[in-house]
Amino acid sequence: MSETTKLIHRIVIDAPIQDVWDALTKEGEVLPFFFNSVLHTTTLAPGAPMRMRSKNGKYTGVVGDVLELEPPYRYVTTFKFTNLDDPPCKVTHELKEVEGGVEYTLISEQVPVGTETEKQMNQGGDFITKTLKGVVENGKPPIGSRLILLMIGLFSVRTPKQCLSENWPLDKKIT
Repeated sequence: MSETTKLIHRIVIDAPIQDVWDALTKEGEVLPFFFNSVLHTTTLAPGAPMRMRSKNGKYTGVVGDVLELEPPYRYVTTFKFTNLDDPPCKVTHELKEVEGGVEYTLISEQVPVGTETEKQMNQGGDFITKTLKGVVENGKPPIGSRLILLMIGLFSVRTPKQCLSENWPLDKKIT
């Protein structure tokens, strides 16, 4: 078995816990903190498939299955980038009420060491936490995140064919 690592990203968001939960689990709308992806699932419940798709639905960037759901405190899925051959890892979103708001912790586990998945998960964790904070607190991503999202949009024409959503239907088992 390959060596794996655990990545942890944490931030405090000045908002009620339900607002943060609702933002994280919103289906059918563009989620800036998830790189402008749209959450698709048959139902948000353990055992259900989870797909993160482009705004137009043409491409699927991330696939997985819901492992745990404890509103509004914990949301756990498997996670695999569709453009990489790395095995799935596990992603946990934890919310905890603290003084000053909600502590949001993003935990990525079983991430294969030295892979592109590890690199993207580490960089992505910082982006996700900071952008979620901006969206929930101010209704929009911070300026740095908006610039990154603009660049992602410009380069979306280079998305590999293996990421086409037709290759990742909701009834295809990933893990």
